[in-house]
Amino acid sequence: MAIFVEEAGHPDAPVVVLLHGAGTSGWMWSKQIPALAADFRVLTPDLPGHGRSNTHPWVSIADTARLVAEIVSSRAPDGKAHVVGLSLGGYIAAHLAATMPGHLHGAVVSGVNVLPFPHPRRMRIIGRMMEPVIAWGPVVRANARTLAVPPDQFDGYRDAVRAMTRQAFRKVNEEALEFRLPEQAAASPCPILAVAGAGEHELIRRSLTEIATAFPAGEARLVPGAGHGWNGERPELFTAMVRSRVLGEPLPDELQPV
Repeated sequence: MAIFVEEAGHPDAPVVVLLHGAGTSGWMWSKQIPALAADFRVLTPDLPGHGRSNTHPWVSIADTARLVAEIVSSRAPDGKAHVVGLSLGGYIAAHLAATMPGHLHGAVVSGVNVLPFPHPRRMRIIGRMMEPVIAWGPVVRANARTLAVPPDQFDGYRDAVRAMTRQAFRKVNEEALEFRLPEQAAASPCPILAVAGAGEHELIRRSLTEIATAFPAGEARLVPGAGHGWNGERPELFTAMVRSRVLGEPLPDELQPV
């Protein structure tokens, strides 16, 4: 069973795939899709266990990367795309860039941690405690504040959280705790840009150089004054970054080299 994919833009233009975070869906790209679709063909999947793909069980990051590669192969004229992922989507894009570079012209990964958590057992316990109440109103509002979800996007965020399956929430969180870059990254020719908001968790900020140096064609940038969900906080800057990568132009000056 195929996952849901929304499509916008010009059929013959370069293909951009936008991969959303955990507990969200394609709605989170609402400020990027129309801007990018003016020049590119934009594919926005709802990942397994999320949104309009919530009847498709989440298996793993590797399995979801395979599904994304199949989408690219079947819909991109040359079988390749620029893949952009934030949070969970960033983990999938990083795995794709390392293990299936032949499907990618390039990758942008934002908000990804590749370093060990200091207390993984504690994090697992917290995750299991959160699972039954993740869609409860006060928890949704608290998480929205933590993620700096803009007020005009709160309804979409709430609906996406409620659509996510508990199975996906549990497995995604457990897998993200253990995520490491595949060893194939060292031989991957895929150009990859690792980015993070300056207000992100320390491990995510430290992971920028880990990702950039793991890939031969890796780069890293920091976004001043931004948090985890900065595509909503700074939509114009995020879109400008993606556009520059697709067109092979210099990145916006506001992004700070790491």
